[in-house]
Amino acid sequence: MTTRRITRRQALAASAASLGYLYTAPAWAQPAGANGRLKVAGIGVGGKGSSDIDQAGEVMEVVALCDVDAEYLGAKAKKWPKAKTYSDYRKLFDDAETLKNLDAVVVSTPDHNHALASLLAIRNKKHVYCQKPLTHDVYEAHLLRTEAKKHGVCTQMGNQGTAEHGLRRAVELVRGGELGDVAEVHVWTNRPIWPQAPMVTAKPSPAPVPEGLDWEAFIGPAPFRPYAKYDPSVPNRYGNRLGAYHDFHWRGWWDFGTGAIGDMACHTANMAFMGLNLGHPDKMSAEATGVNPETCPESAHVTMRFPARGGMKPVTLHWYEGKKDGKKLTPPDGLVQKAIALTPPRKNKDGKELPPALVNSGSILVGSKGIAYSPDDYGAEVYFSTGARANRSTKPEKLAANGGGDGGQKREWAEAIKAGKPAMALSNFDYAGLLTAAFLLGNVAIRTGKPFTWDGEKCQATDLPEAAKLIRREYRKGWDLIGYNG
Repeated sequence: MTTRRITRRQALAASAASLGYLYTAPAWAQPAGANGRLKVAGIGVGGKGSSDIDQAGEVMEVVALCDVDAEYLGAKAKKWPKAKTYSDYRKLFDDAETLKNLDAVVVSTPDHNHALASLLAIRNKKHVYCQKPLTHDVYEAHLLRTEAKKHGVCTQMGNQGTAEHGLRRAVELVRGGELGDVAEVHVWTNRPIWPQAPMVTAKPSPAPVPEGLDWEAFIGPAPFRPYAKYDPSVPNRYGNRLGAYHDFHWRGWWDFGTGAIGDMACHTANMAFMGLNLGHPDKMSAEATGVNPETCPESAHVTMRFPARGGMKPVTLHWYEGKKDGKKLTPPDGLVQKAIALTPPRKNKDGKELPPALVNSGSILVGSKGIAYSPDDYGAEVYFSTGARANRSTKPEKLAANGGGDGGQKREWAEAIKAGKPAMALSNFDYAGLLTAAFLLGNVAIRTGKPFTWDGEKCQATDLPEAAKLIRREYRKGWDLIGYNG
């Protein structure tokens, strides 16, 4: 994939060289701050971004903070009073003084801003930690893989189960043939847990933007829409702090979020994806209910086929989300019974044994020698019908030990930066870009309602031209900074 940048407000080209966009030496060739400690900026410091910048701040020096919400920004500014503050991340990257004093960036915005914030950092030779899903669109995931390699930066996506010993050991077992030839994978989730179809399918009425909220920066590259208040008649688990989109409620809106599959597949399918060395799928299809132009669906069963890789045979992966006719979508019952039989007996708070039951989120791998069941969002606990088991106390034998969870991912990223070895961060963008792109294709299949053949190298649905606008969206004027094919 080749790209040609277009400019920030039609003016970045003139200043690109001075900002480092055109410099191609490895990013680790640039020294850290005078005290030898890496300098980091946080973009999106509320919600999950709060713990992300806190954890990064344990291993780096926080020198800049950015958030559209003054309340979140103010809270972190109190913790790091010397850090520069911004509500619009474009201004952070326009600040030559800040860039000069910066080694790395943590991106924890809503999904629709992930790619642009990360790309601006990468093209400025800054190392990037970005929350899952890596991007909002399939094309963006491919682009970040390409650009991270081109500019020699160390990257990490925030799917913290990757750091757990159990996941790493399970990956080794699967790769080592513990299950034989794996032909099927089934992954399901407890999402959505935010408002979307069938409860919400249309834009709410506009309302005044609350003081302290930079609505222009929240919208970012998405099509502009007015701020709106949250409708209290729609049930939700996270209250009504501000509005219909900000904060957290954005996850169910196509313009901002990526729904259940975007939110959780990078976690729950991670062990299977890594263990089976999956990459680009070649066939995609989906059955969904509640499909509409505004919000993510009521339910979906996505089917994706991955071709043979190395000595591994083709794999069909099934993803299940939501409820259809009031019933949660899960794998076939016969397979479920085999899986839950692998787990120890459950007991209630009074010590009474409970009947076996499927967990709300998990995965099952089906191989020629047996099955593996992970009753865990993060793939960090895995039961094999062959008798093997992996959990948080099971150290990997070939992959590097970590075991630090969310904070461990940041430490691993920082170590990769200092060593100048991007591959040390196991969820680096080369891997995470493939993982994210594969499952975001599920949303393309859901929204088109049609099966298609996928050419991963060309980033193209070869037999479904109408998918192109969902594979790569058009950015809003003023935010159209990622470049285009050319």
